[in-house]
Amino acid sequence: MTRASSLTTAETAKLTRRVTLLSVTVALVLVSLKAAAWLVSGSVALLASMADSGLDLVASLVTYFAVRYAAAPPDEEHRFGHGKAEAFASLVQAGLVFASAALIGQEAVRSLIEPQPLAQEGLAVAVMIVSLVLTGGLIAAQSWVLRRTASIAVAGDRAHYATDLASNTVALLGIAGAAWLGLGHVDALAALVISALLLWGAVSVFRDAAGQLMDHELPLADREAIIALVTADPRLTDVHQLRTRASGPYIHMQMHVDLDPKLSLEDAHSVLVAAEKRVLEAYPRADILMHPDPRGAAEPHGGAFAEISLGKRALNVDPR
Repeated sequence: MTRASSLTTAETAKLTRRVTLLSVTVALVLVSLKAAAWLVSGSVALLASMADSGLDLVASLVTYFAVRYAAAPPDEEHRFGHGKAEAFASLVQAGLVFASAALIGQEAVRSLIEPQPLAQEGLAVAVMIVSLVLTGGLIAAQSWVLRRTASIAVAGDRAHYATDLASNTVALLGIAGAAWLGLGHVDALAALVISALLLWGAVSVFRDAAGQLMDHELPLADREAIIALVTADPRLTDVHQLRTRASGPYIHMQMHVDLDPKLSLEDAHSVLVAAEKRVLEAYPRADILMHPDPRGAAEPHGGAFAEISLGKRALNVDPR
């Protein structure tokens, strides 16, 4: 997924704030409805879905505050900003989902061993239908925001609710099967399926969050686009040592570029500033650092990540 976006940092923060508040509201409504229906029906599948929604409420609250902290501008102690707070929030989400899956699985096994009859099946089914409608609407809103912001925290929250959509469907089938077909074990089996779906969703969220915390490179398409924007000026050639990473709503990129060694320092600076502006048009939330090298006369650079260890081939980009 490309991270190019025309939104400013303020616009991105506004969208993520609104969609995370919507997530908290939906989770609160779902927990309340499912708790009331479970108390009168005794459905273990509904209990599983309620526990999942309860942990989703906690995760949504974490995300709600994390996106606000991540959008805060850099300060003296965090010169690269606070963007990774979003990734930490996603890790919390993954941990809560793992815990939810374990609890639901335990309750489902207990119900398989000692099945309990359901009561007020119609109410339980109605609640699950409402859950499907609300969850589907929330996912649609999150997907719309995600296409515009590439927020890792919103992505993690959407992954939760996408799993919820599947688990609510399974729970609905389990309740209906137990209530109207007389298959008492179907309700507990549905809870086991929900547990497995939660585990799968947690692994996906954990992988995405870990990639950002480990400073994984942007997708190849983005790196190629950055190089094309920089080298649109023929005076800039051979982009190398390109390093990119995402940090919440921000993107950090640094690179070396070759320039004519006969250019004056003032002219070289103007060329680099123009290149930065081209990149910022496509990536307005980027932090860009360019180092000019005299073409054909540059001394090799040292340091912990010298060119010998992170060369053009390792970066998997076309240096042109």
